[in-house]
Amino acid sequence: MSTSDYLAANQANWDDRAPLHAARDGSGYGVARYIDDPAALSDVVTFDLPLLGDIAGLTAVHLQCHIGTDTISLARLGATVTGLDFSRESIAEARKLASDAGDAVEFVESDVHLALDALPPEAFDLVYTGIGALCWLPRVQDWAKVVAGLLAPGGTLHLREAHPILWAMDESVTTDLALRYPYFEHVDPLEWDDAETYVDTPTALTATKTYEWNHSLGEIVTALLETGLRVEALVEHQSVPWEALPGQMTLSDDGEWRLTDRAGVAPLSYTLRAVKPA
Repeated sequence: MSTSDYLAANQANWDDRAPLHAARDGSGYGVARYIDDPAALSDVVTFDLPLLGDIAGLTAVHLQCHIGTDTISLARLGATVTGLDFSRESIAEARKLASDAGDAVEFVESDVHLALDALPPEAFDLVYTGIGALCWLPRVQDWAKVVAGLLAPGGTLHLREAHPILWAMDESVTTDLALRYPYFEHVDPLEWDDAETYVDTPTALTATKTYEWNHSLGEIVTALLETGLRVEALVEHQSVPWEALPGQMTLSDDGEWRLTDRAGVAPLSYTLRAVKPA
């Protein structure tokens, strides 16, 4: 298979997930709360607030936005926000949710690698990328170039992502922490075949095959530095927003999952902030 075949399979999988994640019946992402409460924020964005800071009045783009719950949350913090995703079904669900919730958010269907063709360059004060995005991209250098191209001089990248050491762990081992998968970026992706998604849904997926790439923390930082961005903060966290290691994690009140017995043994996610020099 070629890289385009891998990405097409991933796109089909996300098209399949989108309506299940956007269900209004309480399953999936629980999106009804954004419609019922105009002040509701996603747990992910709520966690981000201390490092995200005040974004009121900023022009922001949320890359790989999926069904738009985090995108809408950024808009509710006062930013003018555009969400971008390669999944047509995800964008359709995001537009529907924003309309139903009464939030003024623009959504654009595009592969993140082609974002500079779909959006104006150097037009954004903030590029936001959330959990579970970079693993779908073959080369982190290509992503970093897109980020740098979208940012206006003086603009900021806010990235929170699962830690590459977590992506390297074997989630099938429930009694100990075990490294199994590549930590460093690799040409050939890991292949997965799973009919379930990471939140409760009433039905199984039909497009079950996905392909993922890990990128080391050093590779991510270096890729951003090579585009001319200045890294201002890199904070590692002991939590992640889903049960990444079943049987070994406990859900906290903030919606984050933490190791039950080995807290502090390994980082589970991180936040990185980088600025494009003015």
